[in-house]
Amino acid sequence: MTEQGIHKIAALRRRWVTYQVLADAALSAVIALLAAGLFFMLSLLVWWAFPVFWSSFGLMLALHRPWRVGNDKIASFLDKQYPELQESTGLLLLPVGELNVLQSLARAKTESVFYHLQVKHKPFAKRFWQSALLLLLSTLFFVAIKVLYHPANGSKAWTRGIGIAEQKFPMEKILPQIDGVELTITPPAYTRRAKREQNRFNLSAEDGATVNWHIKTNVAIKNAFLLFNDKEHINLKNIEGGTEWQASKMISQPGFYLVSIDGKLSDLYQIQIIKDAPPVIHVKTPKQYTYIDAGEAQQVNINASLTDDYGVADALIIATVAKGRGEGVKFKEYKLNFNGAFGGNPQYDVKKLVSLPALNMESGDELYFYVQAKDTHQQQSRTDVFTVAIQDTAELLSMDGVLSGANLKPEFFRSERQIIIDAEKLLKEKDSIAVEKFNARSNDLGIDQKLLRLRYGKFLGEEDETTEGPKTNDQVADPADFSNAAKILKEYTDDHDKAEDVQFFEPAIKAQLKATLTEMWKAELQLRLYKPQAALPFAYKALRLLKDLQQKSRSYVAKTAYNPTPIKLDKRLTGELAKIMQLVNKQEIKPGADQFEGLKKAVAVLEQLKIRPVLNAADNRVLQVANQQLSVRASAQPGIYLSALSAMRRILSAQKVNINDIGIVERAIQKTLAAPKVMPSTEVQTADMGLSRSYYKNLKQAKP
Repeated sequence: MTEQGIHKIAALRRRWVTYQVLADAALSAVIALLAAGLFFMLSLLVWWAFPVFWSSFGLMLALHRPWRVGNDKIASFLDKQYPELQESTGLLLLPVGELNVLQSLARAKTESVFYHLQVKHKPFAKRFWQSALLLLLSTLFFVAIKVLYHPANGSKAWTRGIGIAEQKFPMEKILPQIDGVELTITPPAYTRRAKREQNRFNLSAEDGATVNWHIKTNVAIKNAFLLFNDKEHINLKNIEGGTEWQASKMISQPGFYLVSIDGKLSDLYQIQIIKDAPPVIHVKTPKQYTYIDAGEAQQVNINASLTDDYGVADALIIATVAKGRGEGVKFKEYKLNFNGAFGGNPQYDVKKLVSLPALNMESGDELYFYVQAKDTHQQQSRTDVFTVAIQDTAELLSMDGVLSGANLKPEFFRSERQIIIDAEKLLKEKDSIAVEKFNARSNDLGIDQKLLRLRYGKFLGEEDETTEGPKTNDQVADPADFSNAAKILKEYTDDHDKAEDVQFFEPAIKAQLKATLTEMWKAELQLRLYKPQAALPFAYKALRLLKDLQQKSRSYVAKTAYNPTPIKLDKRLTGELAKIMQLVNKQEIKPGADQFEGLKKAVAVLEQLKIRPVLNAADNRVLQVANQQLSVRASAQPGIYLSALSAMRRILSAQKVNINDIGIVERAIQKTLAAPKVMPSTEVQTADMGLSRSYYKNLKQAKP
């Protein structure tokens, strides 16, 4: 009896494991079906769902691990599901020799109950049934996608950009005489794409592509042709016994076309054109305006990225050097090539290090350049103009503007200028003096730079770095100042201005002064390190900022004068206004011709058709005019207006109008109609000038 109980528990364990594995398999199938539906909508291979199934199934088995469930877990599960076992099923798994008297009695009773117990499948299969229900729903979802969704067949359509995307088209309706169609699209040479084939009439092709139609019919026909945008007529050539017809055309504009077989017209088919966009240029370095200070390397590194739909054929830099000032300015243009050749790839990262002295540029000259690129379709694009200027040290060190005109602390400007002159003189004498003397003079220049910085710091409220000596007498020892808190705080606290509270200058001037102090800090650091060459760029920049402040401090007042017309004293104060004419400006505003008048009339006719779905002769003429306007718009935007054009033609040809076709046409017309312009008009007022409104208002306020 004991062995039978253990075997029965083991069999129940196998049942549990089986149902858990089946539940994992069902959930994996659900994921695979959802992935298959997505692949079908994206027109990818549905067979990719099988790797999704096996990977999901393996992952779920690794997470759940149903085989690790032991007999003791099954015994606990049985105790919860069947109260008649009295939670003693686990005693059947223990050896008989390890049980006490009470356990032996409980085990004997449990064995008799367990032997006659009929364990159902429902508690073990709960998770499996839930997974099976999800599997059924996902199967219905996949079938619905297969039936209702019709992706475009054939090869992929190339859209703007580097990647590939498929063009979606509505389901096609073909004539019953047509047995099949094969379209061969040969892209133009600039795309470098191979020709492709498709078995549908709706097509998406590159601009300038050649399309060849090969139509097979199930019966012999006499004539067939293609009609493009209701204008162009191309006959199909018979190549075999009246059952195979062929034609070709170069596609250069979007629109629609239809097929005519022995006078019977097909549905409208879309033609989408993929335009080739010009190259996209993004300049990473330098910035829009680059200023090269004295002491910096006179070169500019041009780094740009080029991107195009089908390939970049060439790119170059158009640079212009400006020398001189005023009327004596001269320009010279250079064409600079990037490093490396262009092989027609869609994307390039190009670099060019331009040496400014190689372009005969000197101090004060400016370089203007832009990057120009050309793609394989010979389309060009260019960037904005970038400017690179070299600091004019001669003008910077000149005394113009310092000795005359308004001046903001001229001695400070001369001090910074003198520091630069002394630093350059020290560099020239470097080889003729001792190292100790060179370092000492460089350190002295650093001290001068520090003193100049501290003098400017006073204007920004910075603390003066002066050393306070010991106080010989106590200023607050006088008994009369015992309760004078202001004097005590002034004596023993740090009393100085704060930089945030200084209001000597405007915020812009204050910010530029702070930038000047920063450059002085850097120059002082290099001078203290005995590197006057490295300190010169910072000193030059500080001087440039100071001279710019000097120019901003000037005020200019234009000299103006007014010469009034002489007054004739004999006519003064006479009050004669006979020769003074009142200025009257009359303008007649006539509304122009309404280009949407036909569509507006068509809306009224369509609304009447909803009540009485029968067309008369007058309504037919109105809808014919609207049909022509929709045809023009469908030629430019077939994806938006082609379905409305087809619905309009069904309305014109049907004996009884379909309500759904009316709704499609009205929605397309609403997209076309623009909001009316507001025209000048007189204000409309009631005859009683609001008297009735005031009467009723007062009537309500009156007491009964």
